[in-house]
Amino acid sequence: MTVKATRSIGTQFKVNDIVVGDLRSIGSPSMTQEELDVTTLDSVGGYREFIAGFKDPGEVSLTGFFVPDDEGQVELYNVYDTGALANFVIEFPASMGAKWEFQGFVTAYSTPADSEEAVGFEVTIRVSGKPTLTLPTPTP
Repeated sequence: MTVKATRSIGTQFKVNDIVVGDLRSIGSPSMTQEELDVTTLDSVGGYREFIAGFKDPGEVSLTGFFVPDDEGQVELYNVYDTGALANFVIEFPASMGAKWEFQGFVTAYSTPADSEEAVGFEVTIRVSGKPTLTLPTPTP
């Protein structure tokens, strides 16, 4: 049996084409889809019926170590400060050939300090619009 799982090492997160350094964890768009209840008095068998509603692209969270002169961390703060939409990319290791691309804005930016840890860095990004997941072309 061939194992096809890949380690996360080498995954990069970019904001406006700038790599964000010193990350420990990168979330992905946490997409959900609304459900609309379309049950009527003549629904068969007394079962509720549903159809799909709007899709919500969700949020992406980042955690890492705070490095005040990291260009990517500075750019994330600038995006937070201005409230502007930015372009984001999650690039998985090259061997996977997969990536997420999306637009969004930073809703939370913090630098927690704890006596037992290095100074942290946490960001939450609200995805706006449809995120794109690029997958490699399967080989026969």
